[in-house]
Amino acid sequence: MSTLVIVESPTKARTIRTFLPDDYVVLASMGHVRDLPSSATEIPKALREEEWTRLGVNVEAGFEPLYVVSTRSKDTIKALKQALKTADELIIATDEDREGESIGWHLIEVLKPKVPVRRMVFHEITKDAIKRALDDTRAIDDHLVRAQETRRILDRLVGYTLSPLLWRKIAPRLSAGRVQSVAVRLLVERERERHAFVSASYWDLNALLAKRDAGQDAPFTSRLRVLDGQRIATGKDFDDETGELKSGANVLVLDNAAVTALRDRLNGADEWRVSSVETRAAKRSPSPPFTTSTLQQEAGRKLRLSARDTMRVAQALYERGLITYHRTDSVNLSDEAIDAARSRVKASYGADYLSPKPRRFKTAAKSAQEAHEAIRPAGTEMRPASEVMLDGREERLYDLIWKRTMATQMAEARLEFVTADIAVLDAEFRANGRRVIFPGFFRAYVEGTDDPDAAIEDRDAPLPELVEGELLDMREIETVGHETKPPSRFTEAALVKALEAAGVGRPSTYASIISTIQDRGYVRKDGSALIPTFTAFAVTGLLESDFEQLVDIGFTAGMEEDLDRIASGDFDWQQYLGKFFLGEKGLAAMVDDAGGRIDPRAASTVDLGDIEVRVGRYGPFIEHMVGEERTIVAIPDDMAPGDLSPELVRELIARSAEVPSTLGKHPDTDLPIYLKDGPYGPYVQLGEDGTGDDKPKRVSLPKGVAPTDVNHDIAVSLLALPRDLGPHPEDGKPIKAGIGRYGPYVLHDGTYASLKKEDDVLEIGLERGTELLEAKRTRGSGASGQTVLKALGNHPETGEEVNILEGRYGPYVKHGKTNASLAKGTEPDSVTLEAALELLASKETAPKRKRRAKKAAE
Repeated sequence: MSTLVIVESPTKARTIRTFLPDDYVVLASMGHVRDLPSSATEIPKALREEEWTRLGVNVEAGFEPLYVVSTRSKDTIKALKQALKTADELIIATDEDREGESIGWHLIEVLKPKVPVRRMVFHEITKDAIKRALDDTRAIDDHLVRAQETRRILDRLVGYTLSPLLWRKIAPRLSAGRVQSVAVRLLVERERERHAFVSASYWDLNALLAKRDAGQDAPFTSRLRVLDGQRIATGKDFDDETGELKSGANVLVLDNAAVTALRDRLNGADEWRVSSVETRAAKRSPSPPFTTSTLQQEAGRKLRLSARDTMRVAQALYERGLITYHRTDSVNLSDEAIDAARSRVKASYGADYLSPKPRRFKTAAKSAQEAHEAIRPAGTEMRPASEVMLDGREERLYDLIWKRTMATQMAEARLEFVTADIAVLDAEFRANGRRVIFPGFFRAYVEGTDDPDAAIEDRDAPLPELVEGELLDMREIETVGHETKPPSRFTEAALVKALEAAGVGRPSTYASIISTIQDRGYVRKDGSALIPTFTAFAVTGLLESDFEQLVDIGFTAGMEEDLDRIASGDFDWQQYLGKFFLGEKGLAAMVDDAGGRIDPRAASTVDLGDIEVRVGRYGPFIEHMVGEERTIVAIPDDMAPGDLSPELVRELIARSAEVPSTLGKHPDTDLPIYLKDGPYGPYVQLGEDGTGDDKPKRVSLPKGVAPTDVNHDIAVSLLALPRDLGPHPEDGKPIKAGIGRYGPYVLHDGTYASLKKEDDVLEIGLERGTELLEAKRTRGSGASGQTVLKALGNHPETGEEVNILEGRYGPYVKHGKTNASLAKGTEPDSVTLEAALELLASKETAPKRKRRAKKAAE
């Protein structure tokens, strides 16, 4: 008897194979084997005429999904079917979450096994865990599958319904997502707060004090707290969102002049006396073991790993059998894990560092599955990183998980805090000290700190032994200025924490969400900060005004609860989707209504109160009137919306109006050469600005060439474009290289071919140019006989092909019966599907020209 076991990945297959008998064959499905179609080419030919297949979901037939096998999975399925022919049973051993359940269900649907099928689940890949899983198999859980399927359909309905609307109203290539858009809104709201923030200043004094006759030893710092009976303002007295003093705050705000005068007065004071000393004891308990989100947060803070990289490394550790399953929202530890951790704590740190009794944690999240475990080292040995064959990021992440797990079973840390008030004239200073009495779990792990020993030393900042009434020496006194700071931008760790706290999405999806919003141009990273772009502002503004529910945190969190109810069998998935999409106030009706109502200009305008920014095809810009002429001033890519002020706008406008310095004169014409920056990027210009036919020659800088890299010789070479590479080897007609609106190209007899990243327009030779043109021409011809210059894909609404064809009057975009010519000088190879859709939409909505009736012959 032989058994076929299917898992997701080759690494997982290799690890599990070592724990199974020889008659078990373990193969990998390489993840999902089928999904909703991603383009019209994946739709079966027999269904391409059906309107609903554009969505991949038949909403009129109970939201029946159209699943297609991906091209990359065909060989995998063939191999699995071949192995199944000689198997007596099939075991689905995919991951234990909804995604894994869904992968298993799809495998059964595709393979159609005629042998018994069992489902085995396990939380870790160890010999004991695999043995227990084999002894306790079950059937595929249809409720879990339906919950995952509902999530997938929801995401498709939102994305494929809203995204085309964003293309038409704001800019091409935009997208909306059920959770993605909420995450972007959180970032935008924080950036709005930063833009509205008004910084306030306040001052105080720090005095360096010491016990009398202490020499140079043991000085300590104290801070001004009270003056003439009134408390001095601190940062806590200012509003976090506005930066202004909180309403009703009864505090004294000192300015620089007042605090300087006070310092001079206190400098002459003879008596600094301890007025009171208070000592209190405190305990600190360890944090729970890692869940997916807390692991992502700590790995981001301590190891500087992105959420995506954290999940990739954790996946590798799990598949090698080193940690338990890493997609979990449970903080539960099994009895065997607790026993193993306590044994390791005693061996590594000593009995004094062991908690008096086993410490257990309960998950607060309603949806958490307590049958699952937190993330911990796999098995019962709890081996430290030094005993595991790892290096690099895998070693560091494993060590983080190991230390956090150890800390859960270690004794509490005991600390002592001392507060001393010191009186001088009409002022009162306060000094704070702290001392670690017993480090407890600090010895293994301190949250937010990479070095436990250093953290203990940092927390240990004691005051000298002080008694009430004793006199102190003042060594130094200094004024300290402060400015209130706007709310910090989100880091990946902070965004994960915010999403989890709001109940939006699932921990296993956070990494892909954060990556997606960066890939789509909604967010850029500056160091560790996530900064939303002006495009994010425009899209969020449109969704807030017309689709408020879809970016409402409470509504989106409620959707997660509904999916949990579907997973438990308490809610009908088709009924849920019907209400969401087809209801009177469903998504379909909302999009139909908004499509005819939303003004594209208003939608693409970002209102920052005293500043209006437009989002265009080539980025954000400001419209500025010079007399009666409208001028566009581009906003730099690295300008954050929260930092844009009227002063900066005036500076940008002034800079754009400045007469640029010349790079020198052209050797042939003696005209000056200018380096300028326009709405489409930097360029070189020959001669002064002109109008009409007198406009000077301009050439954009090639991608990758910075303005600072351009000198006189490079500018002259660029202005010489297009340059002649030589005759084509077949017909003798010239091949030229130049730069157009969409980048560098080579041209021969009306055919354009874009240069690749490795090609330099100033260096490319005849042989390489011929090669690029030949590759372009081998792409085939259209049904009507015209050459297909570029196949762009399928129209998102009709599913029909969108191509660029070679026509009698130049290249044009064709979709169905609609043709739209490309602008003169546009290289077809540089045109994207989104740009083509924009051209087609403009053509379809343009007024039809009436043909003149021919005069009747007389």
